[in-house]
This record gives sequence, C-alpha cells and structure tokens, in this order.
Amino acid sequence: MSARTYEVRTYGCQMNVHDSERLSGLLEDAGYVRAPQGSDGADVVVFNTCAVRENADNRLYGNLGQLVPKKAARPGMQIAVGGCLAQKDRDTIVKRAPWVDVVFGTHNIGQLPVLLERARIADEAQVEIAESLETFPSTLPSRRESAYAAWVAISVGCNNTCTFCIVPALRGKEKDRRPGDVLAEVEALVGEGVIEVTLLGQNVNAYGSDMGDREAFGKLLRATGAVEGLERIRFTSPHPRDFTDDVIAAMAETPNVMHQLHMPLQSGSDRVLRAMRRSYRQDRYLGIIEKVRAAMPDAAITTDIIVGFPGETEEDFEQTLHVVREARFAQAFTFQYSKRPGTPAAEMDGQIPKAVVQERYERLVALQEEISWGENRKQVGRTVEVLVAEGEGRKDEATRRLSGRAPDNRLVHFERPEGQPVRPGDMVTVEITYAAPHHLLAERPAQAVRRTRAGDAWERRTAAAAQAPAGVMLGMPAIGAPASVPAAAADGCSVC
Repeated sequence: MSARTYEVRTYGCQMNVHDSERLSGLLEDAGYVRAPQGSDGADVVVFNTCAVRENADNRLYGNLGQLVPKKAARPGMQIAVGGCLAQKDRDTIVKRAPWVDVVFGTHNIGQLPVLLERARIADEAQVEIAESLETFPSTLPSRRESAYAAWVAISVGCNNTCTFCIVPALRGKEKDRRPGDVLAEVEALVGEGVIEVTLLGQNVNAYGSDMGDREAFGKLLRATGAVEGLERIRFTSPHPRDFTDDVIAAMAETPNVMHQLHMPLQSGSDRVLRAMRRSYRQDRYLGIIEKVRAAMPDAAITTDIIVGFPGETEEDFEQTLHVVREARFAQAFTFQYSKRPGTPAAEMDGQIPKAVVQERYERLVALQEEISWGENRKQVGRTVEVLVAEGEGRKDEATRRLSGRAPDNRLVHFERPEGQPVRPGDMVTVEITYAAPHHLLAERPAQAVRRTRAGDAWERRTAAAAQAPAGVMLGMPAIGAPASVPAAAADGCSVC
C-alpha cells in the first residue's frame, strides 16, 4: 500500500508559516508524504488558519466547501483545521462544516497525527483545543521549506493588549525558550547547510520576560552571531516599547546580524496609539529610528501601518504621514483597518466610513512609494553580496535573470553569470545599476560568485527529489528568504 499524501494550506503571519513547517514534519514523521504540486488532491488536507481578518471565517468555509465533492469522490480523505481561527471558533467549525475530521488549536499542533488516526478509527470528528501550550513547537519535527534559510522561534505568545489584535487571546501569554535550546537548534541547522536564520517571536525583543532579564535578547543576538558558519541573522517582529539600546549595540557590533529592521508603527498619532493600547508615542518611535541610523547608517527600516482605526481624524492621519516622511522607511506594509471579531476595537465608536479609509490609504501608499523609490535610488552604484534565491523573481525565466536578497533584505534581480553555474543558496557580488520602488537591478556582469554550503544543501535536496519513487514527493525547497515579514504581513496578520 502506498503512503498517504498530505497538503498543508497556510494563511496569516510568519508564526503560522513556522507552525506549518512543524505540521508537515509531524505528518512525514508519521509516514505521510507530501502530495505532488499540482496534483488533483491529497489524502489529508490541513488548513492552518488566521483569525485577524474580519472575513477570515468566510474565506475558510468557502475553501472547505470546495473540498466537499473531492472528499465524496475520494474514500478515506480527511480534512483538518488548525491555527488561530480553530482556537477561536472550536466546535463551530464542525457544526458549519460537518465534513471536517479534525479541529486542533494553536497550543497542541503536536497532536495532529494522533487526532487524524483517532478520527479515522472512530469515524467521527475529533475536536481538541488546549488552553495552554503543550509542547514548544520548535521541539517538534520539521519539514523546512528552504535549504539555506530557517525560522527559529525563540518565544511564543504575547503579553501585550493591543485593542486591534486577537493574537494574545489565541496564542496565550509569552513563553520564552532557554537560550541554550535556541543556540542548539541554530547550530544543528548550520550543520545541515543553513546560512541564514530569522529569530522569530510574536514580540521578539521582549524575549527574557520569563527569565527576568531585560537584556536577554541582545545577549541572544550576540551568542547567535558567534555560531561558526552562520552568515546572516535577522529577527522579527520587535515592539518599540521593548526596543533597548543594548539591542541596537548588538546589531551594530555583531557582523552577521543584518542591518535590517522591521518595526511596526501602526499609527503616527499619539491619540490613536493610546486608543490602540500601543505603549509608545511618536517621539519614542522616531527616537529609536534615529539611534538605529546613528549606529548603522546603512540600515533598511520597514514597518506596518493601519489606516482608518476607529476614531482616526484627518489630523491623526496627518501625524502618520509626518512619521513616514521623517522615518523614510525602505518599505511600509499598509493595511486598511478591518474589524477583528473578538477584539476591543471591533466594538469601538467612530468606525471610519470605507470611502474615507480608502482615500487616506491611497495617499499613504503614494507617499511611501515615492520614499521607497528615493531610498532605493541611493543604492545605485553600490556593490552588494546577494544570497541567491529561487522563486523570488516572478519574471526571472523571461528575463534570463536570477534574484536574491541583499544584506539589508532588499530584493535584487541580476544578470546570470556567463559560464558560472549559480545555485540557490550561493552568494553573488553585483553592482546595483537601477532602482525601482520595490526592487533593484544589477545589469552588469557579476563581480564574483561564491559557492556555499547552502548551495550544496540545495543540490542534495533537489537530487533526492529527482530520485524519489514515482508518487512520492520529497519536495523542492522554496529557496529564498523565508517568507519575509513583509510578505507574511501582506495577508493582514500584523503581529505587533
């Protein structure tokens, strides 16, 4: 009998992306194999859901409905729903979609294989939602999507009470991993060929609150930087409230910590920040930016901004535009406020008409587009080392180019080196010749190509996939920076 196949569909933030790697690892550890891309269906389909959008449940039930005829035609097929929406809605899911076999929450993802087997034997839906974390996700098996880059969770949960965010209610209070456990995982990953890690937490720079050490995150950055063979370190997402000078010093003084910072602003208005329960104000935020740029003049800073929060006036919005002009973000990921069911903001007076929100949003996007283009034009003439990616450049085949990320995480498209094979995970040194608002071009021949252990790891994985027996898909790694914060946030899950 051939092994049962699975598919995991992920919605939401980078924490969900990380959890999905664990879910895939758990299923493969239990004997499942990944369904071939583009196949007609899998024996098990897992939805890892997000609950931050007003229409998140409609999106889920629409997708579940599309599977009804497939399940009817495929005896033994199972459907599982996990993640934030499952944690929130619980029994509601099987009432609205009785063809679902398993519902599990954010705290017990390790139970998925057991729940699938229990549902199969009992021939009835299994709903199991834990109220607190059972096992730290990073201790579970993982099927990493990249041969060279990896998420490393250093904490889960959040102690903040932002009025627009439901994450703390669904992920629970912050729990930190011991530094030794984090470093052991990083060292193991480097041993497998990984050369870039992103330290991940719902509020990453609050790390240490469990241990009573306000400087624990800066110490962790420095310790991670000492891991031999690790070339690039990133982290996401920090909260301005917890951003301390020792973290800036660690970034500036640790050579393999990238000069890139994604720090959510949400609003430039002190009044709106107060209504959001964001425990900083405009001057505090701009002060951090100033200190970061003083220590690292080349730092690329990105952010998240919500437009149209309840009660936002034109004057409030102008304050947001002021911060955008002052901060000169490399990119800003902007969202029109939408009600998150179960959050205080959803019940607030002063909900802004859609037309007003849209008009403000368009003004903000136009301003940021102009700034992004200006900041990118400053890169023209610079020489950068690009970590080669796969899947980052949608037009690479047509243009005969390759793509990757500069140290500051800017996307760079570059000419294929003549006569030099370049693999995802390798490093290529190029000169930037042209800038667009959202990417850079290097149109001259590469100055150098450096083959890396990460490229070797990619080669091994692709060779293993090519030799796999028919019907068994080991999976092509999605080479590229692990779904960067901006990409993840684009779905509307702004975690901080």
